Amino acid sequence: MAAVAAAVMLGALTLVVPTRAAIADPLESCTPTHGAIVAVDFGAWGGPLLRGCDATPTTGLDLLHEAGFTTTGTAHDGPGFICRIGSPAFDTGAEHPTPADEACQLTPPASAYWSYWIAPAGQDHWTYSPLGAMAQRPGPGEVEAWVFGGTDIGGTTGAPSFTPASVRASGPTPTATPTPTATPTSTPVPTRPTEAQVKAVASYLVGQLVDGDHVDNGFVDYYRTIAVATALAGTGGQDQTITKIVDHLRAHVDAVIFPNGATAAPHIANVANLALLLTITGGDPRAFGDRDLIATLIDRVCTAIDVDAGCATAGDFAGSSDPLTHATALLALKRAGVTPPAATVTRLTEQQCATGAFAGVWRSPTDACDPDLAATTLAVLAMHTLGGHDAALSSAKAFLAAAQEPDGGYQPWTGAGFSETYPTGHAAQALAVLGLADRAAAATGLLVSRIVTGGGLSPDPSNPDADLAATAAAALALAGKNLATLGAPPPVGPRPDLVKGVAYLVAPGNLIDGRYYESFPGFPDFGLSIDGAYALAATGGDDTKLRAIVEFLRGGGAVGDNGFTVDMWLGVGTDYAVGGAIGKMALLAQVTGYDPRSFGGHDLIAALGDVTCTRGDAPTGCAGAGNYRYATSVFGQSLGIMAQLRAGQGEAATRPVEFLKGLQRTDGSFPSLIPAADADKDVDSTAMAAMALAPLTDDPAAVSAVDKALTWIASTQKAHGGFPGAAGDSTNSTALAIQGLTLRGTTYAAQLDKALSFLAGKQNDDGGFRVAVEGEPESNVRASTQVVGGATGISFATLTRDVHELPGTDPTGSPTPTPTATPTATATPTASQSPLPSTSLTPPSPSNVGQPSGNLPRTGASIATVILLALVLVVAGVLLRISARRRSVAGDGGAS
Repeated sequence: MAAVAAAVMLGALTLVVPTRAAIADPLESCTPTHGAIVAVDFGAWGGPLLRGCDATPTTGLDLLHEAGFTTTGTAHDGPGFICRIGSPAFDTGAEHPTPADEACQLTPPASAYWSYWIAPAGQDHWTYSPLGAMAQRPGPGEVEAWVFGGTDIGGTTGAPSFTPASVRASGPTPTATPTPTATPTSTPVPTRPTEAQVKAVASYLVGQLVDGDHVDNGFVDYYRTIAVATALAGTGGQDQTITKIVDHLRAHVDAVIFPNGATAAPHIANVANLALLLTITGGDPRAFGDRDLIATLIDRVCTAIDVDAGCATAGDFAGSSDPLTHATALLALKRAGVTPPAATVTRLTEQQCATGAFAGVWRSPTDACDPDLAATTLAVLAMHTLGGHDAALSSAKAFLAAAQEPDGGYQPWTGAGFSETYPTGHAAQALAVLGLADRAAAATGLLVSRIVTGGGLSPDPSNPDADLAATAAAALALAGKNLATLGAPPPVGPRPDLVKGVAYLVAPGNLIDGRYYESFPGFPDFGLSIDGAYALAATGGDDTKLRAIVEFLRGGGAVGDNGFTVDMWLGVGTDYAVGGAIGKMALLAQVTGYDPRSFGGHDLIAALGDVTCTRGDAPTGCAGAGNYRYATSVFGQSLGIMAQLRAGQGEAATRPVEFLKGLQRTDGSFPSLIPAADADKDVDSTAMAAMALAPLTDDPAAVSAVDKALTWIASTQKAHGGFPGAAGDSTNSTALAIQGLTLRGTTYAAQLDKALSFLAGKQNDDGGFRVAVEGEPESNVRASTQVVGGATGISFATLTRDVHELPGTDPTGSPTPTPTATPTATATPTASQSPLPSTSLTPPSPSNVGQPSGNLPRTGASIATVILLALVLVVAGVLLRISARRRSVAGDGGAS
C-alpha cells in the first residue's frame, strides 16, 4: 500500500484519531489466575518488547488500552482493526507505523500489519487469534501479543519470537529472536487416468472372475473375491457384476466366515472386508444370510491375553494377526454405525511407529518397525473415520510424504529400490484423505503408468504382466475413491432449522430498524447487510425484510447524520473504487430482481469494467491484469466475476476469470488474499472461486479447476463434519464448503450430510449459530447470515429471489420465515486481526465472526473518544472501506 499522509476523497479529508493511553494496572496485579497480560513488540522499529497488565479486561482492545498502550484503527474498518500502536515507554509515545509509513486509510497489506496472538492460561504456545480485538475476551491468566510484520490466514507464519511464558505475570521481558521457516519439499508431477482407462481396469477385474461371481486360486478365494467386488464398487458401471458376487458370497457366507471349518475361529479379515463391502454397496452387514457380521466382530474383541483364543492382548480381535486386519475391522464397524470398543482403538494407535508408519505385523514398543503401506493406509482411513486422532494422522502424513519416491510410487519394503503397484495403490487413498492432493495425484500417475494391455496393472517394473492383487489394490485410487468414504451416503443426520435461523436474523435486536446490520454502533455495515439479504433470498424466509434491506442500500444507506453512505463504501468513480464491494452490490441487485445497471444511481456493471486492471500496479490496487482494483481477496474477485457473468458480460469477464484461475494452487486450493502468501490456503475462498468458475461449463480449464477445488475442500473436512477456517473449525467455513460441494452434490453427498449435521449441532435456541467449535457459545450475527444462506447449498452464481416489485416495505413487519431450500454446509473464516477480506460477502448465507450486531463489548475508550471517532468517520474516512483484509469483519466483497 502506498504511504500517504492524507487522502482527499469526494472533497472530504479522511481523518484517523488515536486513543489516549490509560494508566496501566501494575504488572503484579495480574497473576496466573487473575487479569491478563498483553505484550507489544516494537522490534520492527528498533524498539523494545513492552508489556502491560489489566486486572479486569473485557476485550482485547480494552486490554491494550488499559495496559497503557494507544491504538489507531483504519478509516476503512474503524477502530476495531488496529493499524497503529503506541506506548509512552517507546519513542515518546509515537504510534507505529507512523503516518509516513502507513496512512491507515485502507486495510494494511498482509505483509506489514499488527498481527494478534493469544495464549490462554496454561498454554505454552501462541495461537493466531480467530477474533478481532473488539470480539476477543481475555480469560484469567491469559497473555496476548501484538507483532508487526506479516502472516497468513492460518497464522502459520509471523508468530511472536518470544514465548508466552516469558511475558506472563512472573516472566522477565524477553529478547526477541527470529522464527525459522520451514523449507517446502517438492512433489512429483501428477498424471490422471482417463475414463476409458478406469473402465478398462474394471473390465480386467471382471474378466478374472470364474462364473462371473468369484476368484478361483485352486480354491474359492473369498478374500480376493471381496477385494474385486470392492474395487468394482469404486470404478463404477459394474452393478450387475457386484450383485452377482454379493449373491454368491451370501449363499456361501459360512464358508466365507469359517474357511477352515465350522469349528474353527472366524476369519477376521474376511468378516471385516465383507462387512465393509456391504456397507459400501448399501447392504446390511447385520443381516447377511443368517449371519450378523458386526456382532461377529464385536464378539471377537479380547478382554485379556489368551494365546489359545488368539488374543495377544486386550483390545485385539481374536485371530487378527496384524494391524492391517485390525484397522479394517475398526473401519468396518465405524462405517456400519458402531463405535468400536475403546480398547480396540488403543490397540491400533499403540502400534504406530515413531516414523508415523504402521508395520505389517504386531510389534512390541522395542521392536524395529518395517513400514507396511497397506497397514499404514488402513490405519489412516480408520483413524480419520473414527475422529480424534489428529496427532497420529499428522505423523502418518509426514511419513507418507517422506516415503514417496520421485516417480510418485512407494517401495514394498525399505531399501527395495523400486516402486511397487500394490503399496502405491493403498497409499494413494491415504494421501487423498490426508489432504495431500498433489502427492495422491502423483501416486495415481505411477499407477496409470503400470496399466498394461487388457486393463490390468503390472506389479512392479520387472514384471510386465497384469496382476490381480495389484490391480484390485490400485482400482480405487485410479477412480479417485477410498474405503473411508466409498459407497452409499450414510443415513441423513440432523439439519439446521432455517426457520429459526431466519427469525434470528430479522429479530429487531439484530436487523436494526428492520433495514440493516451494524458491527459498530450507529454505523451500518453494508457488507454484512448484503450477507443478511443473501441469506433471506436463499431461504425465502422473509421477503418483506429482504426488500427493506435492498431498498435501504439502493437509497444510499444513510443513518442519522453520521455522513457514512453506500457511495462512500463503494467509491464508484473515485480513485479508491473497491472492486469487491461493487461486485457484491451488483450481485445483490441481480439476486433480488433489480437492475444492476441502475442501482443506487450507478451502473454497477460498467463500474466493474472500469475497475478491471489492465496490468499489475500495486499503488492503484492492481495485483495483475484482470484483478479488480482493490479486490485484495479471492472473495472480492469471485463476486465481481459472478456479477459480470450474470449480466451477460462474458467477454469483459475473460481477464478477471483468467486472473482467478491463475491463483489456484496445484493441490486445487485457492488462497484468501491477493497477492497470496505461500502458505495461504483457504476453504472459504476455494468455495467462492469454485462458484465463480462453475458457470463456465464450455471452458475445460474452468471445469477442471472446479473439480480440483472441490476435491481439495472435501479433503479438509474434519471427523465431526465441520471445515477449518480462521477461527478454527467454524460454522461459516462449513457453510461455504457446503455451497461449493453442492456444485457436485451427488459426488459429495456423504460430506454434505456430515457438514449439515455439524451446523445443526452449532445452532442455539435463539436460532442463531455460534462461530466455531471452540470459542464463545453465543450466537453470532455475521456467522449466522453466512450459515443460514450457505446451508441451502445454493451458489451465489445462481441465487435468485425477485422482490423488487413487492408492494410496500414495512420494516417493522413480523417475519414469517418459510425456508424452501435444503441446507448444505460451507465454511468461512471468522473475524481476526488479519488483513483478510471481511467476508460479509458470502451470498446465500455466508458466515463471519464479528460481534453480534448492536452488542459490542466495551472497548476501554471514553465516550468522548467514541463521539470524536464518529465525527471523524463522517469526514469520509470510511469512504475508503476498501476490501477489508480481515475475514471476520467482512470479505473484500465482504467488508467491501
